Amino acid sequence: MAISLTHPTPTSLTPPTETPPAEGSISEAHPERPDGGMWEHPVFWAALVLLGSAIVAGYFIARIFGFA
Repeated sequence: MAISLTHPTPTSLTPPTETPPAEGSISEAHPERPDGGMWEHPVFWAALVLLGSAIVAGYFIARIFGFA
């Protein structure tokens, strides 16, 4: 029995820029989730970390000069 290595030619070719109809389309609009407020903004967290670092550093500087 002989095995054929040729591929069957499709009856209609889909251009590379289009989604074939068998795969479906994902072009529908997706609902945006609401903004998480200040809890999702990295500037808030960076400022919080820098403020805490400055307070701790200020405490040690005050200890060096005898204020605390």
